[in-house]
Amino acid sequence: MLDYTKIAPEKCEFIEIASEDEIQNGDRLHIEIDGQPLVLFNIGGEFFALADLCSHDDGPLGDGELEKMEIICPRHGARFDVRSGKALTLPAVVDIPAYPVRVKNSKVEIGLPPVD
Repeated sequence: MLDYTKIAPEKCEFIEIASEDEIQNGDRLHIEIDGQPLVLFNIGGEFFALADLCSHDDGPLGDGELEKMEIICPRHGARFDVRSGKALTLPAVVDIPAYPVRVKNSKVEIGLPPVD
């Protein structure tokens, strides 16, 4: 499963990333958790987190252009849904990890899936 947003929140370990007001509408924040590059987006006041990694060629994805709810890979133009990580266009055919995000006490937190 790559769409970790579907995991029950109580099963995730939430990591505080930033204050809610640090990431304004339209902004993104590049972070690393446990060696994994992630990108956190604020789109219309909603927060979304994805792996910062295009599944087509393992290139960085987070600097790509946003069009509505799609991030476009800056290398080859593959598109992914920021809500689920679903690959929407070629050359990508594999989804990328999407993580649950919550705001708690004005802090933005990303949920990590349970370790099996």
